[in-house]
Amino acid sequence: MLEKDTEKSRTFTRRALLVGAGQAALLGVLGVRLAYLQVAEGQKYKTLSDKNRINLKILAPSRGQIVDRFGVPLAVNQQDFRVLLTPEQAGDVPAVLKILRRMITLSDRQIEAAIEKAGKVPAFVPVEVRDNLSWTDVARLEVHMTDLPGISIDVGERRIYPFADAAAHLAGYVGAVSKTDLAEDDPVLRLPAFKIGKSGIEKLYDKDLRGTAGAAQIEVNVRGREVRELTRQPGRQGARVMLTIDADLQRRVQERLAAVKSASAVIMDVKTGAVYALCSSPSFDPNLFTSGLSAEKWEELLSDPAYPLNNKAISGQYPPGSTFKMITALATLEDGTANKYTTVHCPGYFLYGGDKFRCWKYSGHGHMNLEEALRESCDTYFYKLSSEIGIEKIADMARRFGLGHKTGFELKEENSGLMPDKAWKMGYFGQPWRGGETIVASIGQGYILATPLQLAVMTARLVNGGRAVRPWVTGYVGDIPMHQNDWPSMNISNEHLGLVLKGMNSVVNHPKGTAYDSRFQSGEMTFGGKTGTSQVRRITTEQRLQGVRNEDLPWKYRDHALFVGYAPADAPRYACAIVVEHGGGGSSAAAPIARDLLAMTMQRHPAARVMRPDKPARDGGPVIPPRKPGKPEKNNEEDGS
Repeated sequence: MLEKDTEKSRTFTRRALLVGAGQAALLGVLGVRLAYLQVAEGQKYKTLSDKNRINLKILAPSRGQIVDRFGVPLAVNQQDFRVLLTPEQAGDVPAVLKILRRMITLSDRQIEAAIEKAGKVPAFVPVEVRDNLSWTDVARLEVHMTDLPGISIDVGERRIYPFADAAAHLAGYVGAVSKTDLAEDDPVLRLPAFKIGKSGIEKLYDKDLRGTAGAAQIEVNVRGREVRELTRQPGRQGARVMLTIDADLQRRVQERLAAVKSASAVIMDVKTGAVYALCSSPSFDPNLFTSGLSAEKWEELLSDPAYPLNNKAISGQYPPGSTFKMITALATLEDGTANKYTTVHCPGYFLYGGDKFRCWKYSGHGHMNLEEALRESCDTYFYKLSSEIGIEKIADMARRFGLGHKTGFELKEENSGLMPDKAWKMGYFGQPWRGGETIVASIGQGYILATPLQLAVMTARLVNGGRAVRPWVTGYVGDIPMHQNDWPSMNISNEHLGLVLKGMNSVVNHPKGTAYDSRFQSGEMTFGGKTGTSQVRRITTEQRLQGVRNEDLPWKYRDHALFVGYAPADAPRYACAIVVEHGGGGSSAAAPIARDLLAMTMQRHPAARVMRPDKPARDGGPVIPPRKPGKPEKNNEEDGS
């Protein structure tokens, strides 16, 4: 019995020793850990104590540039000096602002806004009083900083558009983040004064241009006041977007269009589809949107009858008038109804179903073949042939040349135009198509609508051998190419295209051509094209007898003037389309502009050049003075009525 008790005692002692040793080991480990935390990591956890915390501050990235095909900037960032006010340091905020007003320009509205913002944020948080300070303003404030308690100068970035109104519709502009934009899960959008793309390329490639936000660890105390910056990881700048546009050509085109009240123009490469200029006039200065647009200026832009905010080159929809006659011609040639020998007699009208459809030339053109009908824009020729083939074949040919649907251009403001047919009219009006509507459509009137961009595409496909080229304006985003240049054939007869081009060449270079007065006088370079005049309001027979002319009507009721052209005439490389809203005759208003634009293009680009994304930014190329606007030239055409 005694031996058993002794054995139990020994067992208990060993267990107690083991437990004690284990406890001592754990306490040792805990002691070492506590010593490490207090000695080695003491400073770190002092920062993270109950009276301090680390805030993660999002840093706005620098927005990427938008440049032209040569690297000339269309949208860049400029250093922006801003004056800030910290309420707790200023004390009497209104008094400090009153002193500040003596040194820099401050409006009553800016002072009221600063006082209002100061009352809504903690006293230690700076508020912006004014941005876009000049160097003179900054220097003056720095000298008098001791007299301005609570005032400081901050440096940020401001979006600048060097070409202003010349590239406004294309480059677009940036603006403040809206509540709708905040639905996107990107913390950088919540930064004060952060701006995103609102239109044009700025909007289309906003995420690429925006870049990636950086971050900084900021030590703040329990009241939220910043103590110091611990770490900083800068953001990644947005990608550079290179366009196919030639910035100097774009500016010259815009200046040329300014000679008329409202117009638009497109210039593109007929082989690649690259757009060299795309202008809408009047335009607006996008810099106004980044610096703050006044309510008065906004109302002025909205109320302008020429719609300066609209990109009419891609969203304006107009009856194409006689520029559509090439489509009717190709449809009749493909159908076999006409060939190069087919002639039609024009007495000045065409009788159909008891109705008389007038040619623009009341005395008539006499006998016309296809080349002559295009050259002199004889309406009766196309009336007659269209009545034999019907609207469906004309509509099919028009769609193959890019009319009646969007071209696939990058900017979302593009409209589709309209190419009507029997099914469309039945679906839209619930009425059958009438033969007289085909006759009207054959000269680009009636329900047909087209944008200037579509007309440029149509022209490019006519002169490039019938390849289905599409327009594009974005060359590279970063170093990534955005488009290919291998366009499929449309399977249009080369003979038929040759006949049409012969007629378009005669329009400009034959003495009887409707645009002969707009030809290149030197003879060193030639171009071809087609004039067009689309009716806005019909002048009645009674009004004609009273001597009322189109130019006698109010501006908004006058005819639109159009021209589609290409150059050089013997080896087409560039196509253009011009629409002068309510400009009157295509030969007098649009053709001279087209001549000047094609001349500018050929002088700057005698041969197409390859774009490269690594081209450094530089100033524009050789400056070509714009042609001074003069008196309208002789009008040989009043077609499309």
